[in-house]
Amino acid sequence: MPNRKKESLPPSVVDHWPEVFADLDVQVVPLEYLHSVRVYFNNGKIWDIDIEKSKAENKSNLEETLEQLFDEYDDVITNVDFRLDTVRLKKDITNRTKTFMKKRK
Repeated sequence: MPNRKKESLPPSVVDHWPEVFADLDVQVVPLEYLHSVRVYFNNGKIWDIDIEKSKAENKSNLEETLEQLFDEYDDVITNVDFRLDTVRLKKDITNRTKTFMKKRK
C-alpha cells in the first residue's frame, strides 16, 4: 500500500471545531459537506463554484460534472480548494455521535 501524505484541513476550518477537525485525515469529502469549490488556473483566473446553486441548476450528476471539468482543464489547473460547510459537518457529527452513544448503553 503506498504511503499517503496526510491531508489535514486548513486552519480556517480547524478553528470551527479544533477538538475534532485538528486530527482529521481527509481523503474524500462527500458533496453534501462542501459549501463551494474554488479552482485556480495557471493564467491567474479563479472560478468559484457554489455547490448548492450548482445542484439546483444542474439536475444531472454534479459529481460527474465536476470530474469532467477537472479532466478537461487538468493541464491548466494549478490548485483546487474544496470549501467545507463546517457548520453542517459539525452538526451531523454531533448528532451521529449522540445516536451512536445512545445505542451503546
